[in-house]
Amino acid sequence: MASLVLTVIGPDRPGLVEALAETIADHGANWLESRMARMEGRFAGLLHVSIPDGYAESLEQALESLKERGLRVSVQSSNAVALVEETQRLRLELVGQDHPGIVRHISHALAERRVNVEDLDTSVSSAPMSGEVLFRARASLRLPGDLSLEELRETLEKIANELMVDLTIDESD
Repeated sequence: MASLVLTVIGPDRPGLVEALAETIADHGANWLESRMARMEGRFAGLLHVSIPDGYAESLEQALESLKERGLRVSVQSSNAVALVEETQRLRLELVGQDHPGIVRHISHALAERRVNVEDLDTSVSSAPMSGEVLFRARASLRLPGDLSLEELRETLEKIANELMVDLTIDESD
């Protein structure tokens, strides 16, 4: 079996997921996992499919035809088996008054310490009482074997104080 990672984007409208799913199924591929969202009137997604060897090219051509429906699809082969070393998984949550640079500062600290960001969700919303714009982030992280939770927590709490945001970091379930 071949393993493919697809990225999709287009103007949001009903039926896009169905068109994508139909094309994938019609070519004998299996939809394994995905992340999809509507953002500012656009539909964007990332998905992983497996397909019998020799059928990937015809699937790619069929996915290319979805451009007629406004959906651009990029296909990358992913036949390498990922080796996941036994490392600690963490959950990070952050909330604070929105301002530019929050993601940059936190992601820089994580990258410097070779912490892998496996999943990241961010949003902005109005604070219930004050109406201020709040920035929220939730992330799943994986620590390298030589970095302790306490060391990372100390670093991130210092940055959180500088950014004036609340940050919690705990072991993942």
